[in-house]
Amino acid sequence: MALVEARRVELPVDGMTCAGCASSVTRALEALDGVEEATVSLATRTATVTADERASEADLRLAVEAAGYAVPTGERSDEAVHLDALLRVAVPLTVMAAVLGMAPGIPTGLSRWGAAATALPVVVWAGRGIHRRAFMAVRHRAAPMDVLISMGSLAALGWSLAALALDDAHAYFETAAIIVTLVLVGRRLEAGARRASGGALRALLALAPTTARLSDGTEVPASELEVGTRHVVRPGERLPTDGRVVEGSGAIDRSMITGEPTPVEVGPGDEVAGGTVNSTGVLTVEANQPAAESTLARLTRTVAEAQATRAPVQRLVDRVTGVFVPGVLLLALATLVVRLLLGGPVDDTVTATIAVLIIACPCALGLATPTALQVGTGRAAQLGVLLRSADVLESAREVSTVVLDKTGTVTEGRMRVVATTAVDGVDPVEVLHLAAGVEAHSEHPIGRAIAEAVEEPPAAFGVEARPGYGIVGMVDDRPVEVGRPSWPLPAELAAATGEADDAGHTAVQVTVNSRVVAVVAVADTVRPEAADAVAALRALGLEVVLLTGDTEAAAHRVSTEVGISRVLAGVRPEGKVEALETLRSSTGSVAMVGDGLNDTPALAAAELGIAIGGGTDAASAAAGITLLSDDLRAVPDAIDLARRTVATIRLNLVWAFAYNVAALPLAVSGTLAPPVAAAAMAASSLFVVGNSLRLRNITGRHG
Repeated sequence: MALVEARRVELPVDGMTCAGCASSVTRALEALDGVEEATVSLATRTATVTADERASEADLRLAVEAAGYAVPTGERSDEAVHLDALLRVAVPLTVMAAVLGMAPGIPTGLSRWGAAATALPVVVWAGRGIHRRAFMAVRHRAAPMDVLISMGSLAALGWSLAALALDDAHAYFETAAIIVTLVLVGRRLEAGARRASGGALRALLALAPTTARLSDGTEVPASELEVGTRHVVRPGERLPTDGRVVEGSGAIDRSMITGEPTPVEVGPGDEVAGGTVNSTGVLTVEANQPAAESTLARLTRTVAEAQATRAPVQRLVDRVTGVFVPGVLLLALATLVVRLLLGGPVDDTVTATIAVLIIACPCALGLATPTALQVGTGRAAQLGVLLRSADVLESAREVSTVVLDKTGTVTEGRMRVVATTAVDGVDPVEVLHLAAGVEAHSEHPIGRAIAEAVEEPPAAFGVEARPGYGIVGMVDDRPVEVGRPSWPLPAELAAATGEADDAGHTAVQVTVNSRVVAVVAVADTVRPEAADAVAALRALGLEVVLLTGDTEAAAHRVSTEVGISRVLAGVRPEGKVEALETLRSSTGSVAMVGDGLNDTPALAAAELGIAIGGGTDAASAAAGITLLSDDLRAVPDAIDLARRTVATIRLNLVWAFAYNVAALPLAVSGTLAPPVAAAAMAASSLFVVGNSLRLRNITGRHG
């Protein structure tokens, strides 16, 4: 018998709102013949299916759609735009239904029929997605919140339509419309908060070159590069995949991998990583990895895996609703059956049952997280802190350790001249001017640092870059060379070079008229507010750790200057995630602060990720919090904001459930009529909104 080969298929899925939805999609996919395994991620809104040829992609799409969800083709549909369209109709009609159904003085006929005409489109048209998902969930033996919302609104609408034929029966059209509209408002706020959820992956994927230039000058898709294929990388271009340099020399910016601020000189035989930037020189590289397995591709997968596990608030809600929804449905059924068996009036029995469903409808629950997040986000933005999602803020109150990236976070991420040492009889200021003259023509970060150290560099002629060494030229009719130190050096210059190495600085020598006359030390300088920020974090009771891919010497120089005692140096991007896991096991919940591409996996994996303003788009998109400035003192403010926002969300959730639990006995006993239940439901929602608005009073402490 021939073996049937399995394949892996990824499908985007729209319309999922809770873990129950993800479970419904999973069961629908796994029920297909040929499907070996189906994994549905609520965080990334994707379904990953392992199936053989018996289950085509069309079959998988149909199974998802049959479960009540959508599989968009091409560009992923914008859920927020769809909800906006629904709310533009639902909100004014709901207001009209409430006025017609509840305002005194309106003739009975106009009140009842007018409320029916305005509420019917809201419940049936605007709420059609809720009802469809609820129906499909029941078919697949699931009970997400959509089931309760659908039953509550349809029960109120159905009874109200029947009541039109009964003179004394009360109608609840406005209640049905309010239920649907409040839920849609909550989901619209939530959709707005989720829009950037895939931003980290998109930003990382955008860095990958789409084409590669072969040695003969032709261009091919980067995805078609095979191991052993030689391709050319020009200055300023990113490497399409990992490989080995076979011709040429230049400087590779590896900051996205190691965090090193200084590009590394490479030549024939040196290994280079996909996604890094060739700063200078033309390189011919032989691929030793397919593009799909390059360093950048692995980095992207690490981020995706970290994001897929990051939804503690949603998991908390889903665990509770997994018990709450079936319990309410059983309670409503029991209320109906028991009251009928006891011989109660049908009108009163139906009224009590509807009251149970209405009072249990999770309108306040639907607003609990998005309103707090929306208010907290707005206030934080005014303070220079962008809060992305409640999911990554849930653990903020438990954070015990803050991990700070070094390059670009604690430091400025750019090289500056920190010392110039000259031999006896030579003016170091004059030497620096001469060096700046030739380096003004350089694009190397060290060269730019030397050029920027002088206000007006002198003119230089005949400037020529020497790959692997430095740069040469004529300044004031004198030949000037700036490049790597060559040994032996004069005693004072040798001592200065040793001091620079010990401090984690980079030393270059300056040669004038064929004589080595000076050593210039350049370094990535510490942000002036970094020490204050570290002190503020400690004042919050947090342990501070410095994490970097740079050398031990450079890391300890910075940690000593800012007052950090614990240092983890020489850590690669994948290792940063492992370092966080180690810290988590020993110290508890961890916050990660970074700015670069190499920090992206750690920002995504941390309980609380904070991206520094001015950093890469990928870092900002992967983090739960982005600082709109590069002032490191905003980090303690961000953690304080995160803690208060999460505390508000939790209080909202507690209130939403407590209100339901406390009011249900009154509804069952018949002492809580549906209009009162609807009013109580609205009051609960108003409490949630009012509690969230308190976040506007938060004040920042950084300058």
